[in-house]
Amino acid sequence: MPDVKVLVVDDSAAMRALFCDILDNAKGVTVCGVAKNADEARDKIAELRPDVLTLDVEMPGMSGMEFLAEIMSTNPMPVIMLSSITQHGTGTAARALELGAVHCFPKPLHSSGAEYEATIVKLGDIVRRAAAGELVPGGAGEAPGGGASGAPYASDGSIVVLACGQAGLESAKQVLAAYPAECPPTILVVDGEADAVASAVAAMRGSLACEIEEAIDGYEVRSGRALIAYDNARHIIVEPGTPPRVRAVERDAVAGFRPSADLLLGSLARAGVPVVAGLLPGTGADGAKGLQMLGASGAKVFIQSPADYAPRERYDAVRSLSVAAADLDAREVAGWLLEKTAKEMA
Repeated sequence: MPDVKVLVVDDSAAMRALFCDILDNAKGVTVCGVAKNADEARDKIAELRPDVLTLDVEMPGMSGMEFLAEIMSTNPMPVIMLSSITQHGTGTAARALELGAVHCFPKPLHSSGAEYEATIVKLGDIVRRAAAGELVPGGAGEAPGGGASGAPYASDGSIVVLACGQAGLESAKQVLAAYPAECPPTILVVDGEADAVASAVAAMRGSLACEIEEAIDGYEVRSGRALIAYDNARHIIVEPGTPPRVRAVERDAVAGFRPSADLLLGSLARAGVPVVAGLLPGTGADGAKGLQMLGASGAKVFIQSPADYAPRERYDAVRSLSVAAADLDAREVAGWLLEKTAKEMA
């Protein structure tokens, strides 16, 4: 039986090389070509006639999700989505399966030798099954679920507030990708270069199950929506009500930060609004005092443990204040948030 021919589509040269190596080492699989964007992929599909396509979610120009929808409408074929934010059980995975992908597979980040070998075997098996027609569009037989446990998720109305620096954007993306369509009302405060954050938000839009928008004065804070605050010309707070709304505040930076996570978290603690909050990696100590105030009020709070290469100023600031915050690995954050904000079922 001839090998299954795979076309690898990813805008990252490093990721193309990684997956070519993984797939070329898989039994019964051959990489017939690579493409760095949708335009190249269209030409390569016509030229090489691959049996299976692996496709990155986030690409410049036409996103992977948009290209997936095009493929399914014009030239249906087995497509496996590859990304750090498409594990089964995430909102992004659910959306990809809905569009017609046969499987969603996580990119192997920081793998050990044994994990790398296991990835070769597992991804090779998925590719062969996809080519044989054992995996159908929509991922039949693969339960995506609404949360980490696969059970349907319903928000209890608590507002999730996250804060990070530029270094924490990847963690934030993983959290948002894990959200179901009716996610908890969420505000993410980002201390970073505005254009870079705006580009990241634009890249995520369309690939997430939930709605994602910039935090604008007057916007409702509601289930199914994540609001991103990154405009360094103003702070944001939440005005309690039914529904709560974002309010922009014109005032000086707080300890050098604008928008300030400390200001937002402190205002929520004083207002008594139900909140679940945490800090993702970032430079400086913004958010540590606000998290302390929320924790003292009885709110559920966490701090993400920084990876070896990530800044740890926020983590250390929280620990120096002896905040009773859960200490979570990046992979645990989304599940913890969904668990803490889930409505109790009768």
